[in-house]
Amino acid sequence: MGIHLSAIHYVYLVFIVFILALLIRRRDTTMICVAGIFALGLLATSTVTGSVSGIFNSFIYATKELMGTIMIISIIVAMSRILIITGINETMVAPLTRFLRTPAMAYWGIGLIMMVTSFFFWPSPAVALVGAVLLPVAVRVGLPALGAAMAMNLFGHGIALSGDYIIQGAPKLTADAAGLPVSSVMQASVPLVIVMGLVTTVTAFWMMRRDQKNGIWRDGLVTGKGSSDLAASGPDESAPVYMSAGLRKGLAVAIPLLFLLDVICMFVLNLQGGDATALVGGTAVLILIVTTLLAHHNQGLEKTTSYLIEGFVFGFKVFGPVIPIAAFFYLGDSAFTALYGNVLPDGSHGIVNDLGVALAEHVPLNGAVGAVTLTVIGAITGLDGSGFSGISLAGSIAQMFAAAIHSGAATLTALGQVAAIWVGGGTLIPWALIPAAAICGVSPFELARRNLKPVLLGLAAMTVTAIFLI
Repeated sequence: MGIHLSAIHYVYLVFIVFILALLIRRRDTTMICVAGIFALGLLATSTVTGSVSGIFNSFIYATKELMGTIMIISIIVAMSRILIITGINETMVAPLTRFLRTPAMAYWGIGLIMMVTSFFFWPSPAVALVGAVLLPVAVRVGLPALGAAMAMNLFGHGIALSGDYIIQGAPKLTADAAGLPVSSVMQASVPLVIVMGLVTTVTAFWMMRRDQKNGIWRDGLVTGKGSSDLAASGPDESAPVYMSAGLRKGLAVAIPLLFLLDVICMFVLNLQGGDATALVGGTAVLILIVTTLLAHHNQGLEKTTSYLIEGFVFGFKVFGPVIPIAAFFYLGDSAFTALYGNVLPDGSHGIVNDLGVALAEHVPLNGAVGAVTLTVIGAITGLDGSGFSGISLAGSIAQMFAAAIHSGAATLTALGQVAAIWVGGGTLIPWALIPAAAICGVSPFELARRNLKPVLLGLAAMTVTAIFLI
C-alpha cells in the first residue's frame, strides 16, 4: 500500500524543480528557498504567523545543524592566519621543496602536499599555506604557473574538499539531508573520490605535457603580484610578524605532529563525525592561542580574539548562503516534524522518503538512472560556484531515489556530494577559482578551461563506478 501524498509533498517537489531551474540559469536560490519554507509553513499551520515564524525557526534549526561545520572552518582559518604572517607555513613546507626537481615532480608534489594540507586546513587557507612557498620552486624547475594552479586546484578543491575526511563538513551536510550516518557517506565516497581524483589529475597532467610538446600551451598569465596576492584570498591582509628562527622551526615541527596525533586518536578511539571534528577544532584553538602568545607577546590576548573574529567572519561569509538553502532541504526530513509536529499523512517517513516511495510506484528507476541523475544534479548545484550550497539538495534527492530502488543510499549521496563539490567547490567555476588563480598569477578563466575536460572525464568515470557499486 502506497503512501498518500498531500499538498505539502507536491509543493516541496515544485520548489525543488524551481531551485534546479535557477541553478541551471546560475541564479541565486536563497529567495526561492525562503519562499518554499513559507509555503510549507502555511500548509502546515494554516496561519500566516505560523509560516512567517517557520522561516526563522528553520534558519535556527539549520544553523544548529551546521554550527559544528561553521565553527571548525572558522577556527582553522583563524589559525592559518597566524601561521602565514609568522612564516611558520613556509618553514613547514620548506623541507619538501628539495624533492621538486622536475616539472612532473613539481606537479605531483604540489598536488599531494596541497591535498594533505587541505584535509586539515580546508583548501582556501591551504592555498595560502602552500602556494606562496612552492610556486616559486615549481616555476624554477620548469612547471608553468598554470600547471601549479591546476595541481593545487584539482588536489585541494577537488579531491580533498569532495571527500573532506578530516573536518567532515561536506559529508555532514549530505548525510543529514539524506538521513544517513556521516560515516556511511564517507565510506561510500572513498572509491568515488579515488576514481574521480585519479582520472582527473592524470588526464590534466597528460594534456598539459602534450600541449607543451606540441607548442600550443598557454600559461594564462595575468598582470599582477602573483604569489604576493595570497593575502587577498584570505580574510585579512595582516603585516608579517617577526618570530625567531628557532621558535618558528620548533612550531613548524610541533603543529603537524599534533594533527598527526589527532588522526591516530581518531583511529585508536574510533572517533568519527562530530567527535573527530571537535578533536581537530580543539587542537587548532590551542595552536592558535599558543602561537599568537609566542608571536605577539604582550598583545597576544587581544590578537587571539582578533584572529578568531577574522575566522568567524570568513566562516559565516562562506556559509551565509548555505543556511537558508539547507533550512529548506532539512524540512524534507526530520526538521519538518520538529518544527510543525505530526501534520503529514499517517505512515509518512518524511517528505523526501514519501516522494521516493511514490516515485518507485510510478517510474521504472534503476541504479544506472539514479547514478547518472545524481551526477547531473550534483554538477548543476555546483554551477553557482559554491560546492556546499547545493549538496543538501543532492542528499535529499539521493534519499528519494534510494527509497525508490531500495538500495544505494550512501553511494548515491556520496556521488551527488563529490560531483557538486568538484564542479562548484573551485575547479570549474571561474569565480570560485580566484584563490588558486590569484596566488599563481594566472587567469581564473584559463584555469577553468584547462580543468574542464579532465573534470568531465572524471565525472563520467566516477558515475560508471557508482553504477557498479549500487
